[in-house]
Parts: sequence; structure tokens; C-alpha cells
Amino acid sequence: MVLATEEGLYVDQQQELRELHGDYAQLLWRFVMRLVHDRAQAQDVVQECLLRAWQHPEVLAREPAAVRAWLFTVARNLVIDDWRSARRRHEFSTDQVPEVAAGDETDRVLDAWLVGDALAALSPEHRDVIRLAYYGGQDVASIALALDIPAGTVKSRLHYGLRALRLALQERGVSK
Repeated sequence: MVLATEEGLYVDQQQELRELHGDYAQLLWRFVMRLVHDRAQAQDVVQECLLRAWQHPEVLAREPAAVRAWLFTVARNLVIDDWRSARRRHEFSTDQVPEVAAGDETDRVLDAWLVGDALAALSPEHRDVIRLAYYGGQDVASIALALDIPAGTVKSRLHYGLRALRLALQERGVSK
């Protein structure tokens, strides 16, 4: 009697897979290891090869020598396909992790360029106050002292300078 299991395979199919694996897995693994020199890749190739054999029951009905030849040919072709694949040409494995991952600085550079361009469009008075407040980290009293203007004027120039800067950035396509 054939019973269904949780995996969806029938008991006869499971037994057939076990026999196929027991008969050929070790031989195929040694063969593939000589080609790829990578345990994980060899295991993947062997599993794929045995799965293809199980999916083609007409192959398993042949003589054992023909089944073995078919399996070795499929394994060799899988290795060759992997060697020829784009993944193989563009990716490589390493056992060392890079010390420091380099981040992409493109957005930061573009933002700095946009802000610098927008700041250049402001009047020199507004630009000086914004530069000292945001890039220099100075407070209103320090800016007033450095520019020799009243603190109220510094606040006013900051307010109108930031409004002008926002407008200049919007003109350059910055939404926020």
C-alpha cells in the first residue's frame, strides 16, 4: 500500500530516493569535488543531479551502468553551466569580511552640492549668518559679536535667509 506523507511524497517515492542517494551520492560527490574544490557547491550539484534523475524515471529504468553514466554527465554539465554563468564571472567568494564597509557617499555629495549652490544664490548678509549659525555652530550672541550687528538683526537675517534658502532649494527640485 502506498501512503502519502506530510512532504507530499509517497512511501515508494521516498524509498526510491533513498536508494538513489545511497547508490550514487558519494560517487558523484567525489567526482564533483575534483572539479569544483568546494564542498558546498559539490553538495548542491549532487543534490540537483539526483533530483533530476528522480524527475526522469525513464533514466532510472536503464541498466546501472547507463544510470551512472547519465548521472555523471548531468553532474559535469551542471558544473560547466556554473562556470559559464554570469554569476561565476562577476562574483567571487572570500573567507574574510572587509574590515570597514564603505558606504555610498553619492547622496551626501549631491546634497552638499545642492545646498552650496542654493547658498550661493542668497545675499551675502543672509549667507554669512546661516554659515555661522549652522556650519559654525554659533549662537545668536556670538554671530552678532562676530558680524558687529545687533542680535535682533541676526535673528531677522536667519529667519529671512532660511526662507530664501528653502525657496532656492525648491527651485532646484528639493521637496523638503
